[in-house]
Amino acid sequence: MTDPIHDAVKRHYEIALADASCCGPSDCGCDAGFYDAALTADLPADVAGLSFGCGDPVTIAGLKPGETVLDLGSGAGLDCFLAARQVGPEGHVIGVDMTPAMLEKAEANRAKLGATNVEFRQGQIEALPVSDDSVDVIMSNCVINLSPDKEAVFREAFRVLKPGGRISVSDIVTEGAFTAEQRAQIDLWASCLTGAIDAAEYVGAMARAGLVDVQVVDRVEAAPSSDGSPRVFSARITGRKPAGRGV
Repeated sequence: MTDPIHDAVKRHYEIALADASCCGPSDCGCDAGFYDAALTADLPADVAGLSFGCGDPVTIAGLKPGETVLDLGSGAGLDCFLAARQVGPEGHVIGVDMTPAMLEKAEANRAKLGATNVEFRQGQIEALPVSDDSVDVIMSNCVINLSPDKEAVFREAFRVLKPGGRISVSDIVTEGAFTAEQRAQIDLWASCLTGAIDAAEYVGAMARAGLVDVQVVDRVEAAPSSDGSPRVFSARITGRKPAGRGV
């Protein structure tokens, strides 16, 4: 599966990784400043300091030792490494990303940290290279807003979660909707902006996929509107797959 949006996102993050620049006008974040300092304190600076996320989905995930965790759009791997510490050597963390340059950086970071309970797979979050009912927890950090088919992302999340499994994301959402003309600006879409959807629509898409107890835990305004565009927020959102229910 590929389309102009996927291609633009790949190019954007290849450039961002090369010059360590931020992800765009939405100010998604390119540092680990939104994490509790204790989470990243003993990580090498070049690992802890390279994040293209917009929040901390790890803390609200409530990870437990031995769990299997999947990170959608794992980038350079920071959230994977933080999760790996919490699930311990009996747990397992899978990072999925579609950008070869990001996967290469993530593998280098994994080797540097000796993170033997982490693996990275190339793939798209609309068609995950992950087995049905195999994951306890899904995380994602400022990635689902980039997808051209968010409904497919949440259907895939539901498919791979174990019954009773949960999802914890930090993402860019809006209050209101971008116009068709604004959404057609692919450079802004790739910059975590015009691909974002209204928070209520986001929650609704999760519910339509079968996830329950979906809630916006908190949100922080990321970019005030001065031109009639919708207000943009960084939000942390959680949900779960009902226990005893398969795909």
